[in-house]
Amino acid sequence: MVLVIGTGGAGLRAAIELAEAGVDVLAVGKRPKEDAHTALAAGGINAALSTMDPEDSWQQHAADTLKESYLLADPRTTQIVTQGAARGIDDLERYGMAFAREEDGRISQRFFGAHKFRRTAFAGDYTGLEIQRTLVGRAGQLDIPVLDGVYITRLLVHDGAVFGAYGFDLTDGTRYLIHADAVILAAGGHTRIWRRTSSRRDENTGDSFRLAVEAGARLRDPELVQFHPSGIIEPENAAGTLVSEAARGEGGILRNALGERFMSRYDPARMELSTRDRVALASYTEIKEGRGTPNGGVWLDVSHLPRQTIMTRLPRVYQTLLDLQMLDITRDPIEIAPTAHYSMGGVWVRPEDHSTDVRGLYAIGEASSGLHGANRLGGNSLIELLVFGRITGQAAAAYSRSLTAHTRSASATARARAEIDDLLAADGPENVRALQRALRNTMTEHAGVVRNEEGLRAGLAELSEIEKRMEKVGVHPDIAGFQDLAHAFDLLSAALAARATLEAALERRETRGCHNRSDYPDLDPALRVNLVWSPTTGITHESIPPVPDEIASLMEEVSTEGKLAE
Repeated sequence: MVLVIGTGGAGLRAAIELAEAGVDVLAVGKRPKEDAHTALAAGGINAALSTMDPEDSWQQHAADTLKESYLLADPRTTQIVTQGAARGIDDLERYGMAFAREEDGRISQRFFGAHKFRRTAFAGDYTGLEIQRTLVGRAGQLDIPVLDGVYITRLLVHDGAVFGAYGFDLTDGTRYLIHADAVILAAGGHTRIWRRTSSRRDENTGDSFRLAVEAGARLRDPELVQFHPSGIIEPENAAGTLVSEAARGEGGILRNALGERFMSRYDPARMELSTRDRVALASYTEIKEGRGTPNGGVWLDVSHLPRQTIMTRLPRVYQTLLDLQMLDITRDPIEIAPTAHYSMGGVWVRPEDHSTDVRGLYAIGEASSGLHGANRLGGNSLIELLVFGRITGQAAAAYSRSLTAHTRSASATARARAEIDDLLAADGPENVRALQRALRNTMTEHAGVVRNEEGLRAGLAELSEIEKRMEKVGVHPDIAGFQDLAHAFDLLSAALAARATLEAALERRETRGCHNRSDYPDLDPALRVNLVWSPTTGITHESIPPVPDEIASLMEEVSTEGKLAE
């Protein structure tokens, strides 16, 4: 049996592959499967289908991806994804997904980010939700058992090989001991360790990172985090919720508190159509230099656009702001600030099958690393789920079949059980939620859009204090469920992810893509390496394979004139 942890797009695609191969599979998620993080993805999914631009090719898709990554993406991973992308779209069609189509029936594709050609397929402005629905439907057809509301606390490992996982039910606290030949980790990234994030409050807290590292795996490039330029600031419980970049694409204007259209200072040619990393840096700079709004943001204004344009082209933005703030964007500007959006680093995996340092353990989706480097090409995250969900499902199936025996460890299981017992018995004075807030404040203040040596060292010092306080927490499940215990584990994950991020950000003494060091403003060719982190070995520099000639020859500057760059 193969266990899949995480029921978003990556986890479900892997589970489907396993079931279709005739392998027993169990998928476990802490959120309802219909509402996994994948459902939030709006823009689209990339594949060089050539339905709109016949001259497109997987090689050009790979070239665009590597260039946007600031040459930190693994060329082998990139080739596998771009070559397998069309198959990924075919799979979704086979499962019944309704893509937007041209009048003659071709799958419609549009420009998205720094792509040379139109290669982003989509379903309205809810592509991720439609992919999730499609995969949930296919999983149902195959009778794949899916456990919602189960929190995995520890992977079970003996002699360098995984043999299962341990966890508890979020509602009634029932313990789960799951024995498995292989485990596929698809539990997301670590963007929730910042104060403003596009993730919901109980997802992307670094679960994948902690589970993998404590099992004996390593992390790669945890410092490379994409900040989206437009997250809302209020209300507090929805801070970081995204305002789609379509708002800028349709003609939205960015202004500071003085009423200045400030993008003229940062990218006078492209203005609001500039890339995500540039717009986020521009907004951050305006706020930091005292030209931000009283709440620490900038204004995004679409009120000058015709009402009909807003209602037809930006309906979700209109509805979201009305629901959350009673704000009518046809009349008033939106207060926004940069928000942590995507973990481009993650668990270290081999490009061929996304296996890790632990035998039988694989990582896919935002939990993994290798494709995005220092800046993610818009629409690539969704296709990555499909391609590696399929490949890793096949690899895990082959590994499972290859086992003639599987040794378990009673002591490893006892440790996992004791970890929960100890937390449930914890009755210290420290509040878990308050410590989560303190950690998010530390990361926001010292490891946000712009970093420097002094700030990162201060962040590490604050994190050490938080870790000391974590030894004195009190955990109090109640009649409403075991959320408090889940928050305690979220905090453990967040602390590990924060330490990895701060230490790697300190080590990367350069500015490259999403990683801005004010004390090292230039790109350093010597740091065209991946930073691999573990708590035992610290940080090592890992060289990146050369880009194949057929791809390197296509890595030219892509025109973004009239396009919304990402």
